[in-house]
Amino acid sequence: MSSEFTQIPPISSTKPLFTLTNPLVSFPGHSSPQLLKCQIKSQENFLFSLCESVTKTSLLALVSASLFFVDPALAFKGGGPYGAEVTRGQDLTGKDFSGKTLIKQDFKTSILRQANFKGAKLLGASFFDADLTGADLSDADLRSADFSLANVTKANLSNANLEGALATGNTSFRGSNITGADFTDVPLRDDQREYLCKVADG
Repeated sequence: MSSEFTQIPPISSTKPLFTLTNPLVSFPGHSSPQLLKCQIKSQENFLFSLCESVTKTSLLALVSASLFFVDPALAFKGGGPYGAEVTRGQDLTGKDFSGKTLIKQDFKTSILRQANFKGAKLLGASFFDADLTGADLSDADLRSADFSLANVTKANLSNANLEGALATGNTSFRGSNITGADFTDVPLRDDQREYLCKVADG
């Protein structure tokens, strides 16, 4: 009984079964090197565009927010029907307002040390919580002005008209010159009334 066997040629140890003609081999289900490069480049461009868009959006949002949330002191243009200057919440040390018409002007929380209001018309003006230390308010019309919580120490109030002005809270007139000043109908704390009565002249 004879059998025939198919002769398999011997495998050469020196000759490879296949030859790699390109080190970048394409496998089934995988993109070619050129396609991969294009995809990577496309993704880089997309990420760059996205970052640029986010940056522009952030800048626009920041600018919008800065315009919307403006410091009230900077946004406040004047405080009454007269006077175009910003006077609320400002450092106005030594500023000259002498002889000006500043009816109902708003000086709330402003620093007005040594400011000059000589002869100014300040009917209904607000000096709420303002610092008027050493200010010159002589001959000023301060009827119905609001001095609540204001520091009016060492100020010159000679011949000023404060009729009906408000001076509630910790308002202080210590050391001020009140010669000839009119405090008619001004509500004062007992200690302030007692002090002003001692130094009053006229």
